[in-house]
Amino acid sequence: MPPPQSTSPGVAADPGSKYRWVICGLLFFATTINYLDRQVISYLKEFFCTPAAQGGFGWSNTDFANLTASFTAFYAGMTVLAGWVIDKIGTKMGLAISLIVWSIFGILNAFVGHMVMMHILVRSAFGIGEAGNFPASIKTVAEWFPKRERALATGIFNSGSNFGAMIAALLIPWCMIYFGDEKGWKMAFILTGSIGFLWLFFWFWLYDTPARQKRLSKAEYDYIHSDDEGAPVLDANGDKAKVPWSRLFSYRQTWAFFFGKFLTDGVWWFYLFWLPDYLKKQFGMTKQEVMWPTFIVYGVAIIGSVYGGSIPMTFMKRGMPVYRARMTAMLLLALLPLTVLSTQYFGNVSRFGSWASVLAVAVICIGAAAHQAWSANLFTTVSDMFPKKTVGSVTGIGAMAGGLGGVIVQKLAGGLTDAFKETPQTAYFFMFVVCALSYLIAWGVMKALVPRYRPITDL
Repeated sequence: MPPPQSTSPGVAADPGSKYRWVICGLLFFATTINYLDRQVISYLKEFFCTPAAQGGFGWSNTDFANLTASFTAFYAGMTVLAGWVIDKIGTKMGLAISLIVWSIFGILNAFVGHMVMMHILVRSAFGIGEAGNFPASIKTVAEWFPKRERALATGIFNSGSNFGAMIAALLIPWCMIYFGDEKGWKMAFILTGSIGFLWLFFWFWLYDTPARQKRLSKAEYDYIHSDDEGAPVLDANGDKAKVPWSRLFSYRQTWAFFFGKFLTDGVWWFYLFWLPDYLKKQFGMTKQEVMWPTFIVYGVAIIGSVYGGSIPMTFMKRGMPVYRARMTAMLLLALLPLTVLSTQYFGNVSRFGSWASVLAVAVICIGAAAHQAWSANLFTTVSDMFPKKTVGSVTGIGAMAGGLGGVIVQKLAGGLTDAFKETPQTAYFFMFVVCALSYLIAWGVMKALVPRYRPITDL
């Protein structure tokens, strides 16, 4: 039986108990593992693209782009189904099954040899598993947090993507150096893929829905549900009415989230999979030298993720309505990536000497932090406007859109870097232009589709 909800009007006071933040911590580590496993291939690109005569796989940049694009495509295609399944079976089993699948196929990447197609097949299955992480996590935040805390909670768990990338920046090059190239790439997949099974123990031990969680006090339960809007729509039998998946596309709010993800997620995929390659080609860095710059970029992005989630709370405390606060914060954040237009200027070694790489990385840090802050708020627009039972499905639709955008960016990056082999800075100039402008375009589309706050109340 669920704890009884408070009948007092208005917004409940913070009860002091903080078990909801334990749940947020579990989501943080799940996302950390998700991105640690995902990030492996970006640090193996140099080895994959080294000629076979020199001990590598002999892949082209396009081969590598096909690998990342295939992963992204399957990830995108399955997020809709994953969100729908998670809405049906719940977050506890949904996230657990997702992690088991991606961990198993992450490990299997170590045993498929040098053929591009075999890696594509296994990495595509890996993407199917990873598709469940964000729909399950966003739905969990909607279940465990009142609206005013959701952007912060999302920002915290979403910062796990940066923490995972930071660990990968040190762990994967270390594997290649310590074990040697031929064994190191295999150990990178095995070690990262195995970590998730440890997380499963804590997930099954500590997690349940608020209604079933015995560790949750009544006061905190009431606080979590203090700003719920209206009663759920019931069918003729008095049960919660099921929402046809296709019906969600009839809402402008769904399309606003769709285009917000489609136009901006590819930027993050670019940073994840191509930043090490950019640093090596632009500044001639070795695998050892590229470790710390990428570590710093993802570390700074953590600050953006957490702080960005708190910006709307500041506006709300000053009396600004939820949606206006969210969109105002997102507009400010959409302006920051414009700084990456200066990446190639600051990255000019002949102009700035040894400071060139430092300045270029500093600018990329701003762009990465802005993306994560934007993402935390973008995810929260779903739980702001949709009932909790549909959050997983809508998040899955948006993640699919983000993945499709990611496929386009991966293919563009691969095509440009092959087309401008002799002048890679030209290829990366075009890519950073895309990174700079995507957010303002996305914000404009979202605002045009949903100019004012319109919560969905008929589902």
